[in-house]
Amino acid sequence: MKAFVVDDSRATRLHLGRMLREMGFEVEEAEDGVDALQKLERAEPPEIIMVDWYMPNMDGLELVKRLREDSRFNGTQAMMVTTETGQDRIAVALEAGANEYVMKPFSKEMLIEKLEILGIYQPEMG
Repeated sequence: MKAFVVDDSRATRLHLGRMLREMGFEVEEAEDGVDALQKLERAEPPEIIMVDWYMPNMDGLELVKRLREDSRFNGTQAMMVTTETGQDRIAVALEAGANEYVMKPFSKEMLIEKLEILGIYQPEMG
């Protein structure tokens, strides 16, 4: 299983990447939406892409919209990983094409729960 982590915070990418690797995922990383699109152009679509909302160059919302316009990513689940907590913001992310939403800070257990909801992780996998 492949996961793609997009966040302008190196610390967040490392933290999230470590959790995903512990669960058995192969992890790719990008520092913003532009970097992510460039890397995704050359790679097989991942099962899950985890996207921070606020990033320079291209934010997570725009990245999710772009991915949803590309049929290559029809099978890719998108999860917003952000500090945004308002119900209106969650609705905006879901309308843009995000499948799930997790708020920072989060635990590995919360991440597992969200991935189980999406149907791409079962605890016995990792």
